[in-house]
Amino acid sequence: MLGSVIASHLAMIVGVVMTIVIVPKLARQRRSAASTTAWLMAVLLIPWVGIPAYLLFGGRKLGADLMLKPPLANAAPTVKLPPGDAGADLLLQSYGLPPARGGNKFALCADGVEIYRDFIAVIESANRRIHMASFILHTDKVGTPIIEALAQRARCGVEVKLLLDGFGSFSTSKRALDPLLRAGGEAAFFLPVGLKTFTRTNLRNHRKMLIADDSRAIAGGANVATDYMGPEPDPKRWRDLSFLIEGPAVRDYASIFAADWRFVTGCAVDPPPHPAAAAGEAVVQIAASGPDVPGDPVYAAIVSAAFSARWRLWIVTPYFIPPDGLAGALALAAHRGVDVRIYVPDPSNHFIADLARGQPLRDAAAAGVNVIRFVGGMVHAKILVVDDGLAMVGSVNIDPRSLFLNFEANAVVYSQAEVAAVAIWIESLRDETQKGVPPVSAFRDAIEGFARTLDPLL
Repeated sequence: MLGSVIASHLAMIVGVVMTIVIVPKLARQRRSAASTTAWLMAVLLIPWVGIPAYLLFGGRKLGADLMLKPPLANAAPTVKLPPGDAGADLLLQSYGLPPARGGNKFALCADGVEIYRDFIAVIESANRRIHMASFILHTDKVGTPIIEALAQRARCGVEVKLLLDGFGSFSTSKRALDPLLRAGGEAAFFLPVGLKTFTRTNLRNHRKMLIADDSRAIAGGANVATDYMGPEPDPKRWRDLSFLIEGPAVRDYASIFAADWRFVTGCAVDPPPHPAAAAGEAVVQIAASGPDVPGDPVYAAIVSAAFSARWRLWIVTPYFIPPDGLAGALALAAHRGVDVRIYVPDPSNHFIADLARGQPLRDAAAAGVNVIRFVGGMVHAKILVVDDGLAMVGSVNIDPRSLFLNFEANAVVYSQAEVAAVAIWIESLRDETQKGVPPVSAFRDAIEGFARTLDPLL
């Protein structure tokens, strides 16, 4: 009896102390008023639920730990964009991100076979070092050969570093990575799930990149698993989009990887001594976002693009749960007569995310946005095309997790030929799409509204 009373008093004291610590922290964080109010109510009214939930899911920036990450390379611009296209570049630079760089070769990996083929080719081409990061790496018919290809280069004396997200690649054991480790390569897990990183469980590294010799890289939306890529065509494979880039902009991917590797392992990675030589004419800017970047630059760039679009604004995303500011910007663009299109898979691979997107999609359609549902399978690509002068391709979904919580990276392309190629890829989906959003019952609408409250967890 006495023990239970003591335990009860200790729990009360801990709760009061945690509330005193958390409430001022919440008040200082840059959140929407609705988000701050919801967290405050949870912590103050149901602390036995709100406090653990906040510790697990509430943080979204690294704070003091940001000092452990070196800054991104931010050399002088190598190209001057036309005034009409320079807005996004200047906006992203204002957040401390690198400028747009000319002299790049930028080629789309249009399907899973091309992604896999280029992955293997880039690995085999490396002579000095390979740095690779992925949210998911499965030890299946795709992941295992890629691990072996990395190991083969390590045996040849190439420096190989592999960084996997601790949650996305939770099922990937260190034993599965033994071929790489025995060959002299290195592997690390980003914020592995456990007590040590309990308060950072919600912050995931969603960045995907493979960098060879600081001069060639593959990045985009595809993870390393059979759902995303493979040596042979597979009708069940998801539609995804990655790209191969060569030239000066690769240095900025190398900088992102170096910062992430140092954050996880404590070991510095030597930066590229200079940008790679020019390999083409594409103008590309690499935009990182997440807990390690001040503000929310990719979100800001997308909203800005919605306001500046003159005739076209196309979005492809597997999950569509836009913050209110972005939803409003898309609606206003449609009212201005811009061809606003939102492509989503129907269904996606996440049932709750499909529930949460129902109301935003219907609201967008009511405002004049063209909602286009891909019914031929899962689309995992993350794309934005604005007019003829800007395209984004990368890892960022249109949902709060990607826009505000995850570590992400997008390529922003400013050259018209490459923007046109991205638009053509989007149009290739046309034959397997249906337009509009089907009506739902009042009960379904209520369930969808509740699902939206879970959007930071999706």
